[in-house]
Amino acid sequence: MALLEVRDLQIYYPVRSGWFGARRYVRAVDGVSFDVESGETVGLVGESGCGKSTLGKAIVRLETPRAGSIRLAGRDLGRLNGAELRRARKNFQMIFQDPYGSLNPRLRIGRALDEVLALHTALSPAARRLRAAALLEQVGLRAEALDRYPHEFSGGQRQRIGIARALAAEPKLIVADEPVSALDVSVQAQIINLLQQLQRETGVAFLFIAHDLAVVEHISARILVMYLGRLVESGPSHEVCARPRHPYTAALLSAVPVIDPDGKKQRIVLEGDVPSPLDPPAGCAFHPRCPQADERCRRERPELRADDHGRAVACFHPLTTEPCSSREGGLS
Repeated sequence: MALLEVRDLQIYYPVRSGWFGARRYVRAVDGVSFDVESGETVGLVGESGCGKSTLGKAIVRLETPRAGSIRLAGRDLGRLNGAELRRARKNFQMIFQDPYGSLNPRLRIGRALDEVLALHTALSPAARRLRAAALLEQVGLRAEALDRYPHEFSGGQRQRIGIARALAAEPKLIVADEPVSALDVSVQAQIINLLQQLQRETGVAFLFIAHDLAVVEHISARILVMYLGRLVESGPSHEVCARPRHPYTAALLSAVPVIDPDGKKQRIVLEGDVPSPLDPPAGCAFHPRCPQADERCRRERPELRADDHGRAVACFHPLTTEPCSSREGGLS
């Protein structure tokens, strides 16, 4: 049994046009299913607005699904409320995109960490202080940071504090929502390496949400590719990035900057904009931008179908060759 099991998850937001207009729905997440194993990092990628952050928030119960289920270690999180949900939060935590916005500017760092420890542990105040100092040292900060305020730290340091706070409850799963997108490239590498080190030390599993495939490939064992609220491809990271099967994945990969001295890499430019989740197109949602769409793609919606090699793709005409060459580089 997987640590995290998401099945047919739907998150719709109601929208009404005028006083007497019919109620319509923004389909932010539209029937998503996937698993995350214990100690595994799964990357979730897609353009802005595809629903990946909404999906991450639903997993940690910050959004309420319309349908579907989320099970963590066999327990249905959707059935938990009140004190039972507060106790269960010990097992799942979140690292937010904005490290400053996720910290209370009026609280010293020690107080911010103590709130989590007081809620999820039976430690005495003195023991909690020692544990908070150890958490900061675990993420590469000095214990003296406990007595400082969030504004006294850099963006990378604040993100380390956010990671320490997520680790304080000793969770089984951490949802990392674009944790490095607001940071400089050099700092991104430091945070990614830190997350990998912490995973080796603690065995925590990550759902790593990002729009940068180069970052996701570096940290993840598997990749899920999301488009307009649905998964369109999944598989082992190195295989998805070396041989993408969905045209959308190929386009994302072609946009990743790489060293290309021979000029062999071809940029795949998608025409048009991402359709509105309020009024998605019939058939395959990607067909208005797909260079190989045909009449069937306009009429029918392809389902995500898995093969015998751990790959899955939602496409009637999956790619069989590597359209993006000269993929080198990564984080260091």
